[in-house]
Amino acid sequence: MNRIKIIALAGAAWLVAIPAVAAKAPTIDQSLEMASFGSPKISPDGRRVVYEVTTTNWETNAFDTALWLADADGSHARRLTLAVKSSTDAAWSPDGRMIAFLSDRPGALPKSPADKKQLYVMPADGGEAQQVAVFEKGVNAFQWAPDSKSLIATAEVPEAKAIKDRKESFGDYHVIHADYGMVQLWRVALPGPDAHAAEPQQITKSDSFSVDGFDISPDGRTVAFAAQRDPDLISAHTSELYTVALADSAVKKIVEAPGPNVDPHWSPDGTQIAFRASPGAKYFFYANQKVAVVGRDGGPVKVLNPAFDEDAAVVRWTREGLFFAGRKGTQSHLFRLDPASGAAEEIALPGSAMAARFSFSDGTAKVAYLGADANRFAEVYVDDLKGGQPAQITHGGDQFKGLAIARREVVSWKSGDGTKVEGVLFTPADFDPKKKYPLLVVIHGGPTGIDTPVLSADRYYPVERFVEKGAIVLRPNYRGSAGYGEKFRSLNVRNLGVGDYADVISGVESLIAKGFVDKDRLGAMGWSEGGYISAFITTSSDRFKAVSVGAGISDWMTYYANTDITPFTRQYLLSTPWDDPKIYARTSPITYVAKAKTPTLIQQGSADKRVPVANSFELRQALEDHGVPVKMVLYDGFGHPINKPKQQRAVMEENENWFGHYIFGEPLAVALTPTPRHPSPNGEGGEPASRVGNEGSER
Repeated sequence: MNRIKIIALAGAAWLVAIPAVAAKAPTIDQSLEMASFGSPKISPDGRRVVYEVTTTNWETNAFDTALWLADADGSHARRLTLAVKSSTDAAWSPDGRMIAFLSDRPGALPKSPADKKQLYVMPADGGEAQQVAVFEKGVNAFQWAPDSKSLIATAEVPEAKAIKDRKESFGDYHVIHADYGMVQLWRVALPGPDAHAAEPQQITKSDSFSVDGFDISPDGRTVAFAAQRDPDLISAHTSELYTVALADSAVKKIVEAPGPNVDPHWSPDGTQIAFRASPGAKYFFYANQKVAVVGRDGGPVKVLNPAFDEDAAVVRWTREGLFFAGRKGTQSHLFRLDPASGAAEEIALPGSAMAARFSFSDGTAKVAYLGADANRFAEVYVDDLKGGQPAQITHGGDQFKGLAIARREVVSWKSGDGTKVEGVLFTPADFDPKKKYPLLVVIHGGPTGIDTPVLSADRYYPVERFVEKGAIVLRPNYRGSAGYGEKFRSLNVRNLGVGDYADVISGVESLIAKGFVDKDRLGAMGWSEGGYISAFITTSSDRFKAVSVGAGISDWMTYYANTDITPFTRQYLLSTPWDDPKIYARTSPITYVAKAKTPTLIQQGSADKRVPVANSFELRQALEDHGVPVKMVLYDGFGHPINKPKQQRAVMEENENWFGHYIFGEPLAVALTPTPRHPSPNGEGGEPASRVGNEGSER
């Protein structure tokens, strides 16, 4: 007989029938249907917190995000936005009466473009959300003015008449590194009593820069902003800091130090501006991002935290200090910096060795954040910073109850050159070190990504199902990964792929040496940089039985000439393929393809600009020419991420099929066959089968 279980998530509950049998790993659909939480924002008075809940909508094939609201003690959680599509980036008005957010829902105002994020406001106590302006290209970001009567936003300027006329005469096309739509600052006044939205007022009107991050001064008279020469990713290193006076739109450059200089934050007294800089480096890719300060009118730039050996992201500057977020190994923390002395202290957040996305109430009396420990799901918490137990707002970890879940553990080893490398080892609950297990390696992207022991739902790779089949899984934080300092991140400069590969292989060898790995059943997989390292394994090792390359680089020359982020390669390889073809060849998996023997699955989006799809075609053709079993799956219309649930289902099932055959001896399906799917807790339309509690206030 089945038993009924209630899984509560942020004020709603799913009634789930759980068979009274031994616990099983989540199915692929169950993994894809697990809700996640993000972007907590605490109210100015510290009494309430609004946050995002992302769920799966199979009917529209989308991951939809809604806003939820709860009291700061975790009680009275309710869904705040009920409209179709997503609502994100919530922000409280300074007086605490309103909540503004972005949404790609169908626009309520005339001439609202489809599928573009527009700016909405709604009463914090509940009511109907109101669109406050129409932006032809959508809104990138926004911030409330201190008086709570208007908002400042960044948005791309409308398409120029000359471009519209050109399209009328010649059809649609664009000129590479031209035809830019510059992002500018705009002021949006709240609708008056007649509820009619006002036209947004453009603040900056420059053809020489495109605006990114910004912050409004405490007195509401000036905006500090970062801007680069154009919105192209390859121009990020040109970012400099400016101010603009709202009274007359007068723009002044205040930082001319070599960039990028980004993410400005005003001091509480409005005399200084903190920002992220990378002194001595042209790009951010592997260099540390430091907290720097400049006067509101410009002048000398001072780096406040030169001893902090990791990226530092400013959260907020208050009278209690300058708060920033940073990593320490697999952990992430909140730090308080004394602007006068430069001394930094870590803020203790009990039960959250991995904390992020911080938001402060007025006076920093309380902080909301996403927090997790090893083998725990990331939840929204509120802490008063007085050493007590934080209030847990969400309970997403309940989704895993009744399921067999692998244990995560941070392990370490020495690479071939003596470098210490860490990773996360996944083992079954009944792990026996006297047994032999197949080993699957799942490699993160970046290279400045990182794997942590946090409990999370599987997406591209069905790790929990691999463990249930009898494997153990290693997720290595190879050289270049975030969290281990600038020197570690720069160890793959002119060594991409080569050093990364050595770190992965040495991790595999360290586990084999412990005696519990079946060395004849090894597999590897990864996406982006992880796909690149997996391609290196395909072409450089005959020890693996199967490899999966997801959107991976096979040839740096092909990559460099086609990617949307060419400075990445120049910074890591310190040259172009025209000036140093040898380093491009040495670090390209395709150079070694004649040695390839490992059956390889290749997956990628057909419209990938970050890792051009030519890399996958090149690797597939080379493997096919050398008689290596290969299968290539192209996801039509997708870019670098595969970000819709049905296609993520396909990615997961292709990987389960591939490794199921070559590692576990299961039949190999040439093509996936749809199987009958039982109604899930979310239902086929993405809505819960049953709910408990208050269901929100937006009509």
